[in-house]
Amino acid sequence: MEVDYLRIKIFVDSTADMAPDWFEKLDVDMVPLKVIWPDGTQEDDTRDSSELMNFYEKISKTSELPKTSQPTVFEFLQKYRNAEQSGYEGIVVLTLSSKMSGTANSAATAAKEAKIPVEIFDTKLASSVIPLVARRARELANQGMNPKEIVQQLVIDREKDKFQAIFYVSDFSFLVKGGRVSKIQGFFGTVLKFKVGVWIDKNGEMIPFGRTRGKSHAYDMLIEQSGKYIPFGSKVILCMVHANAEGEAKELLEKMKGKYEVVDASFHMTGKVITTHVGPGMCGFGIEVV
Repeated sequence: MEVDYLRIKIFVDSTADMAPDWFEKLDVDMVPLKVIWPDGTQEDDTRDSSELMNFYEKISKTSELPKTSQPTVFEFLQKYRNAEQSGYEGIVVLTLSSKMSGTANSAATAAKEAKIPVEIFDTKLASSVIPLVARRARELANQGMNPKEIVQQLVIDREKDKFQAIFYVSDFSFLVKGGRVSKIQGFFGTVLKFKVGVWIDKNGEMIPFGRTRGKSHAYDMLIEQSGKYIPFGSKVILCMVHANAEGEAKELLEKMKGKYEVVDASFHMTGKVITTHVGPGMCGFGIEVV
């Protein structure tokens, strides 16, 4: 007998750093954050590769970094209403860590006005690991779970360290100026010319864990950190992410294949908001234990 499952729409915010083709294959829509330049001009975050390349160049030359702004309650509500009008019967919203932004709060406030069930999941993560969470959410929806059940399972997955986000930045000053990294006493001042490893911990905060010079040492630094949480030899899915450092992302993936059984890998560019905080030259991965 054919089972009639709910039609569920998945939303991410634009810090998910999801490659364009993933939106269609996972039936995902995006709610963009904004970048606000010092002269007051604003632009939406985007997934257009040519626009992102222009942004990488622009931000590398600017003397004063732009600010970033979360989506409004109204913008989320518009998205929910569009989904309802398109025949969806439930919504799951995946947001970046609430330690980094008030996006989850905007999404939750808007959900109170929605006419169909809306469940918010604070991933306590950011960037290219969120596409992996979205893929997991779609898998659960395809199994017949409703939005509440999907989020309950995602919470269990999160507590079991199913997903990790690990990367390095090539210019640590972006994270310092943006105030998005938890400060470790004695870590600052001597790291700006190093590649600095950053990990998003269980609380959803970005924590610097190491520093080194050179690409090869940086790759080893990230892989060593990954091995602390996901045993080498595990079957994993990887979302490689970079901010104008595709060559490094490809080299890092090859090194990862020497430590893990990589069953799937994809490449994703950082959006404008993530790049504002990590700077061009960032490279790393989202990883999921299969």
